[in-house]
Amino acid sequence: MSKNTGKDKAKNATANKTIALNKRARHEYHLEERHEAGLALQGWEVKSIRAGRGNIIDAYAYVKDGEIYLIGAQITPLIQASTHVVANDRRERKLLLHRHEIDKLIGRVERDGYTLVPTALYWSKNKIKLEIALAKGKQNHDKRDAAKDRDWAIEKQRVMRRGNRDA
Repeated sequence: MSKNTGKDKAKNATANKTIALNKRARHEYHLEERHEAGLALQGWEVKSIRAGRGNIIDAYAYVKDGEIYLIGAQITPLIQASTHVVANDRRERKLLLHRHEIDKLIGRVERDGYTLVPTALYWSKNKIKLEIALAKGKQNHDKRDAAKDRDWAIEKQRVMRRGNRDA
């Protein structure tokens, strides 16, 4: 009989907090700085996210009128939750950040040519948060190098495991 330790519970709690990941962002971009932002959501969107219907794979953030908005994120409405509202699953949603963070991000995007890419959507203290990263696009040769490094790491692990069995 195994005993649940506090560490196991913490690990399960963090695993359940993630709503959606954008794995393609790591492949397509060099991710530099990460920031946590809140989202201005409607009630039906929160219910849909609780049901696991959030997707940020095609999403990106952009600057408009001194604010930062998320566009392309898909939150599919639940049939029972959105009977009285007209639900737009890909509407633009305002990101909630401190003014100094917004100013810093706007400066980096406009001056240095960075892109704001959402990398994760998750729960934090009963609030839905979005992790956005300042990113620069990768060239094809960078993507090939990353794939080569990943394959080499997997191969190293296989060799190490085989070596441990022989000893």
